[in-house]
Amino acid sequence: MSRKRITVLGSTGSIGRGALDVAARHPDRFEVVGLTAGANDAVLEAQIEAFRPKVVALCDPDAAKRLADRLNGSGPKILSGPEGVAEAAAAPADLVIASIVGAAGLVSVFAAVEAGHDVALANKEALVSAGSLLMDAAARKGVTVLPVDSEHSAIFQCLSAGRPEEVDHLVLTASGGPFRTTPGADLAAVTPAQAARHPNWTMGAKITVDSATLMNKGLEVIEAHWLFGLPPERIRVVVHPESIVHSMVVFCDGAVMAQMGLPDMRAPIAFAMSHPERLELDLASPDFVALGSLNFEAPDTERFPCLGLAYRAARAGGTLPAVLNAANEVAVAAFLEGRLPFTGIPAVVAAAMDAHVCEPLKSLEQVLAADAWARRHASVRIRTGAAAAAAAGSA
Repeated sequence: MSRKRITVLGSTGSIGRGALDVAARHPDRFEVVGLTAGANDAVLEAQIEAFRPKVVALCDPDAAKRLADRLNGSGPKILSGPEGVAEAAAAPADLVIASIVGAAGLVSVFAAVEAGHDVALANKEALVSAGSLLMDAAARKGVTVLPVDSEHSAIFQCLSAGRPEEVDHLVLTASGGPFRTTPGADLAAVTPAQAARHPNWTMGAKITVDSATLMNKGLEVIEAHWLFGLPPERIRVVVHPESIVHSMVVFCDGAVMAQMGLPDMRAPIAFAMSHPERLELDLASPDFVALGSLNFEAPDTERFPCLGLAYRAARAGGTLPAVLNAANEVAVAAFLEGRLPFTGIPAVVAAAMDAHVCEPLKSLEQVLAADAWARRHASVRIRTGAAAAAAAGSA
């Protein structure tokens, strides 16, 4: 059996490292041919030593120069800047694992698809901001988009139990984040350190804050809409604190298929990497006797309005999801830097959505323009303090 050639976009992040961990455990199955990172040249250098890729890229040109100086021509081809990352994504490969966080990964995902590569997609923002364009491009190029998110991987696996026309609706599960039981009046005072303590999953700072606001689940609703071709009203969210049931598919006869497992991202990463086969992994399965019970509850969209904002963007379509995503990225960054209260995040996003004139989506350039507009709008609102005042007034 020939080895599958893989390129990992965002190899120094949590998903990227998880993918490389899977590759290292199965060297007979995978050949790492490309790696990209943002600015972490030290970690990327260690990955180069371990996997010997043919091409690497760093979005930060200074980091790329540091790496090139240290390797002194002895390593792989080194590219730099966003255009270098896109070039690495398009380099020869069988599968591109797209795990760059945020809209920054959008162009490289499209570069991989246009090059005819199958994509294991962990960058949900590519589907959120440009879902129709991405899925159309994938269909045109005859490539497969495989979900890496645990929830969408679960749905992808459960769908094999029936035909597409037999699906009634999807159920995305959410842990509820660290503030699931926190009184609404206390949310304005939460700190970035508190928001970073996810109860079940180990993730990067941005996605962990998104989990705390339930924006992450809202983005996943939009992602599921494009991956599985169902309208937003047939994609439901339930809070499941134990994170054992990763998501469910409800069929027309009332049967429910659920995919379960302990919270470990290596499982959905490995499934996407090895599809249509499964790999042996050194991962435990749930001990249901020890668990005793599994709990489910409705999400509280009054305390966590980001979920409702995402449904609104999903229903509107066009450029509004790109605005939702971009404004949220700016707001989360401001919260992590101490410039915005936790409750200011949905206020910033809602203000950008209210001010935006939504247009039908026709091109990637249009997506990038809407993204840039939303970032400017959110930044001004944060700088003037309007978001903080609105958050305080609604608390």
